[in-house]
Amino acid sequence: MPSHASTIVLSLGGSLIVPKEGIDTAFLRRFRALILRHAGKGRRFVIICGGGATARAYQKAAGNITALTRDDLDWIGIHATRLNAHLLRTVFRSAAHPRIITDPHEEMPTLKPVVIGAGWRPGCSTDFDAVLLARQYGATTLVNLSNIDYVYDKDPRTNADAVVIPSFTWKEFRKRFGGRWDPGLNSPFDPVAAKEAQKLKMRVIIADGRDFKNLEKIFTGKRFKGTVIS
Repeated sequence: MPSHASTIVLSLGGSLIVPKEGIDTAFLRRFRALILRHAGKGRRFVIICGGGATARAYQKAAGNITALTRDDLDWIGIHATRLNAHLLRTVFRSAAHPRIITDPHEEMPTLKPVVIGAGWRPGCSTDFDAVLLARQYGATTLVNLSNIDYVYDKDPRTNADAVVIPSFTWKEFRKRFGGRWDPGLNSPFDPVAAKEAQKLKMRVIIADGRDFKNLEKIFTGKRFKGTVIS
């Protein structure tokens, strides 16, 4: 697939689409408006959806009934991402390609300004899929959106003295967060994806997807809040 200079690849955390309280329609409404406004200026968006609370609820339910393998957990999570992706594709409707990308190696040429992706296979997360799609669409920067504004040295929700880490080299990031994927892993970026992004010399921005003014700055190349890994 030819590269697209104005393509922005977003790894959209499932916690933004479906937090534990349920589907966040207020977030989706504002996110849709932001994306369509920039799409109207000639940008293309490739948005890969995470599984969020839906994945965790199904994984927990199955685990309460029977012993689960890593593949079981992964496949439940993958199908949760696909459900979220279909929700997002429907929200964008005429602006989005009618098919969901579930294999990041599949070429899907389209003139539509929005392409929606979801989980691919066990052993990696949608972050990894996003890295592969960024490579395919010729994007050198990937924006990872979740419910954190920066990466911290410890969990800021339980540690008042947590310190912001504004940037990492890939070597530093991988040393701190390890190199193995586990379903439900709580890491700012999937370690399998990190290894691939490092190999591709990709720049990853980790930012709070709920801060729409900050997203505007990211999309327009202005100074923003977020951790940069490169």
